[in-house]
Amino acid sequence: MKKIVILLGLLLSLNAMSDEWPHENISNAVFALNVEDRVPINIVEEADNSLGKIYFFTNIRNLDGERITHRWIYIDKIMADVSFDINGPRWRVWSSKNLWYTWIGEWKVQVLRMDGSILYEKIFNYTDKE
Repeated sequence: MKKIVILLGLLLSLNAMSDEWPHENISNAVFALNVEDRVPINIVEEADNSLGKIYFFTNIRNLDGERITHRWIYIDKIMADVSFDINGPRWRVWSSKNLWYTWIGEWKVQVLRMDGSILYEKIFNYTDKE
């Protein structure tokens, strides 16, 4: 009986954690200044144009065998597509974009499935330092 209660508690806590995920197949999706040892470092939602480079990190869940793409978009123009093969039930991937100092404004990264459907999208604001 004690094992059943512990197991039930564990299942409930896992369910509660998944409710906080940005998407049922993405447990984490963030912009960061760097990625070290497969962990995003210095998470940001906005930066000024002295930055130069930004990373987008996603922790993909339960899409083993699929291919996902990070699509970088600026002013409704696709600036880059970076694709990844997902080779396990939990797969951490990241892409980066070198940002020209004049590319001020809203950037968006879409996480796409193989069929082109959007799993998730996140916005980053690139501001003028002056």
